[in-house]
Amino acid sequence: MGSKRFNPDPVSMNTDEKIIWYSITYTYLFWVLGAMYIVAPVIGWILLLRMAKRYIFEQEDFVITPAQLCWIFGMCTMLIALVIAHFDFELGIPKLIKSSIGWAKGWALLAVFPLLGSLTIRPELIYRACCIVCKHTLIILPFCILAWLAGLPSTLYVSPLSIIGGPGPEFFSVSLYEIDPGSGTPRWRLFTPWAPALGMMGNLFLNFAIQEKERRYKVYGILGSLVMVLVSQSRLAILCYLLLLGYFTFIRWHKSPWLYFVASPSILVLGLLGVHVLEKIELSISAIKSARAGSTRVREHLGQIALQRWANEALVWGHGIVERGPHLVEYMPIGSHHTWFGLLFVKGLVGAIALALPLICSLLSLISEISKSPVAASAIAVLLQIFLYTFGENLEILAYLFWPGLIIVGIAHKRKAQ
Repeated sequence: MGSKRFNPDPVSMNTDEKIIWYSITYTYLFWVLGAMYIVAPVIGWILLLRMAKRYIFEQEDFVITPAQLCWIFGMCTMLIALVIAHFDFELGIPKLIKSSIGWAKGWALLAVFPLLGSLTIRPELIYRACCIVCKHTLIILPFCILAWLAGLPSTLYVSPLSIIGGPGPEFFSVSLYEIDPGSGTPRWRLFTPWAPALGMMGNLFLNFAIQEKERRYKVYGILGSLVMVLVSQSRLAILCYLLLLGYFTFIRWHKSPWLYFVASPSILVLGLLGVHVLEKIELSISAIKSARAGSTRVREHLGQIALQRWANEALVWGHGIVERGPHLVEYMPIGSHHTWFGLLFVKGLVGAIALALPLICSLLSLISEISKSPVAASAIAVLLQIFLYTFGENLEILAYLFWPGLIIVGIAHKRKAQ
């Protein structure tokens, strides 16, 4: 079905699509209830069990590609590394159980949702649902800004659902705004646990808004995603936003001779002024880092501590659990704010390879479809965004937010196989 004829009426949706549709469009309702962290793991495992039931008892066939199997293999390897590390450091069965539950709510979702792309799910449904979330953001954000101007409490409450357990209370809190400790300026995180995560979601929604064909929802999506990136004040989000715009511009115009007509002299001039341009880039990077010098310092020290302890104490399988850092890094968890450092510290070299291989396999599998299939182009953009954010976030903690992108990756793999 073409995007222009997409009908979001629940009558036209199958059960799997309804679950996904309401899980996305009710984002702000789940936020108010403090249930955002719970929704994704619940629907992910429910849909997977439904899929297994239909495969086993109803003999329904699903197209499952080697790339999807690679994600399953990689995330299962994460669990194996976790178990071995717990036994290596004698952390005990209670901690092993707790860590395994954390795996099911985090890393496992990076395999579950791409696999769910093999269900009958229209990508247009996900694009439209995310644009609706952007629309809701444009409605709700002015009230959050007014709350800051009026001096209302930044956090209204922490949901009782936090008793279920999670990485921290911020995953269950309803926050109207937050004040950056370094600059003293306000930032907004809305339905995410911290402001940079909102910037990450803004970039994901930009990807989907570009795919949306109905003008009204496309405008909601583009404006809402831009606002999310700006109010998050995330340097990585702004960089990713610009890269996504360049990526989709190239995808759209790559066959046009005008692109190469303009690019050729530009590259020539860039070559002549290369040294000057490199100096400007270095100055820009320094300016970006100095904008939040404290944050940059903490991130660098966290990375150094994670690498040193990984190399000296747990090279292959990691330490098994996250550990609190020293005063030097403001007691933040070692390996946080960086997926690769976090993986090396917690799951060792095995864990880092277990993430790298599925990412590479998915990219190589879809790259040939980039100019033929809009869904593949969108999926590659999701994978590139995920890779970029491995250097600024811990992916497993935020998988409960960007899961719609993982389904798009699965749909792209399925369509290529078909």
